[in-house]
Amino acid sequence: MQPDTRYAKSGDVHIAYQVSGEGPLNVVFAPPGFTNVEHWWNEPEVSRWLLRLARYARVVMFDKRGTGLSDRVPDFPGLDQRMDDLRAVMDSTGMDEAALLGISEGGTMSALFAATYPSRCRALVLCNAYPAATFALSTLGQALDYIERDWGSGGSVARFAPSRANDPAFKRWWGTNERVSNSPAGAASYARMNRLIDISDIVSTIRVPTLVIHRTDDGNISVEGGRFLATHIPGSRYLEFPGVDHIPFVGDNADDIADAIEEFLTGSRAPVAVDRVLATVLFTDIVGSTEKAAALGDHRWRDLLATHHTAIRRTLSRFRGHEIKTTGDGVLATFDGPARGVRCACAIADEIRPLGIEVRAGLHTGECEVIDDDIGGIAVHIGARVAALAGASEVLVSSTVKDLVAGSGLRFCDRGNHLLKGVPGDWRIFAVEP
Repeated sequence: MQPDTRYAKSGDVHIAYQVSGEGPLNVVFAPPGFTNVEHWWNEPEVSRWLLRLARYARVVMFDKRGTGLSDRVPDFPGLDQRMDDLRAVMDSTGMDEAALLGISEGGTMSALFAATYPSRCRALVLCNAYPAATFALSTLGQALDYIERDWGSGGSVARFAPSRANDPAFKRWWGTNERVSNSPAGAASYARMNRLIDISDIVSTIRVPTLVIHRTDDGNISVEGGRFLATHIPGSRYLEFPGVDHIPFVGDNADDIADAIEEFLTGSRAPVAVDRVLATVLFTDIVGSTEKAAALGDHRWRDLLATHHTAIRRTLSRFRGHEIKTTGDGVLATFDGPARGVRCACAIADEIRPLGIEVRAGLHTGECEVIDDDIGGIAVHIGARVAALAGASEVLVSSTVKDLVAGSGLRFCDRGNHLLKGVPGDWRIFAVEP
């Protein structure tokens, strides 16, 4: 009997999820893009795989926003917002910490979560996952053509589970899965957004025990995607299995993959020392502060600074930003999602302008060293240097931030390559467009 479907609230969006098993280990299963948590129990091989997990763990499976039984959304969001859905499900089920098991694009999202919230991630398993859409073996055009012509037919089983392409019952189940997971228009939007995914630059910041599994002849994602993850995630373990199926619960070695996951997740491990974390860093400062202070005098300048700080703190609270410290006439803050950081920076510029002053802002996403209540590391230096390039009421971001917010609706103008003082290499900078 399948578990009951429940809903967690992620912002204004309801996320459908199910909990199965009562084992001592918490596992959050982040499935591929097109799911329906109730329909997945209708296929014996899938349900057997899920029950195998539930035998030794308390397992949560959920439908990402815009798919399955979760709320539909006007525009499919970037990974950082979908990552919020994972966190909302953990909060709703009382899971302070869990192992993450991510398949395909669910693995990409899980990797970003593990880098951002290492204290909540006990372990990470990435199965046929990928860091960037460049590892996909089909083009966006091919995907959209299939969705337009044949969505709901089950024809894509030839790409996701080739070994079952001639099994009429499985193909019917897969076709129904397409229909109950999304409409053709929704599937097309999802496909476009997924083609913008690229977390290549941040996977090296993952500091939790990680197992990467990939099939050598995966028909959907090149094995080079798995090899890239294993090479760039420090200390990760890599297992490569023969086979053509992208979905791990089908194929001759589905049980071998399940065995490897169980062995990895139930083994003992040392606690994670959370002294480094992936974060989006925001720097702001007042443009022409010296001249303004001289014109106002000390007393009025102090009053203006106090009003400035209050406005920024109010805006940070709206966007779940965390103030690290004030920097004289500016602020250093961090965000657990880059899109929120960018929108907060734009809102700060708008809030401050009526005070008769303007701020510049810069953002970068990278690994930060946690030092008591402060942060350090190269990512912080990059954020400061990006901010220094900005003009009045301008928000600049690094290319890392731009790539991570793909699909969020934010627009950017290319400002070219720049040398950042004290930072190796050229850095491509982008300005946020109104």
